Amino acid sequence: MTHDANLQDAMPGIDPRTLDVLLAKQACHELVMRFVACNDRRDPQGLAALFAETGVLVRPNGDTLVGPVAIAAAYAERPADRLTRHLVGNVLIDVMSPTRAIGSSTVLLWSASAHVAPGPFGRPAEGRQVMGEFDDTFVRTAQGWRIARREARFTFVREA
Repeated sequence: MTHDANLQDAMPGIDPRTLDVLLAKQACHELVMRFVACNDRRDPQGLAALFAETGVLVRPNGDTLVGPVAIAAAYAERPADRLTRHLVGNVLIDVMSPTRAIGSSTVLLWSASAHVAPGPFGRPAEGRQVMGEFDDTFVRTAQGWRIARREARFTFVREA
């Protein structure tokens, strides 16, 4: 990995390998957070750009999408009136090599209908609340760190 010399100057005595690991962890954490941000903002192209060219996304229903084009197309088909908010926590990233990392995170998904007008406290959330997990493999490409594989699954549901 390469990093800015000024960053090393700001952290004298830090082993460059330690700095590389920290930068890799931060880049992968950013991918986790951008994925849900793009999803909630209805940005399928931005979401797909987070994946490597051969990136794989396994959805909770078992559907497997391969490559950014297929991923963008699937997310573009989302119903226009469905609003979502994904709250992500427990993000853990382990750097396995200079070009590979793995990670896991927990997600709480709330959704609402765009057809329902917001009140003083926002739109009412739909009755179903879902908790899930992401298991990720990240790869360092010429464009930077990208998602090589993401497996999503639901772990809990609360019905209305």
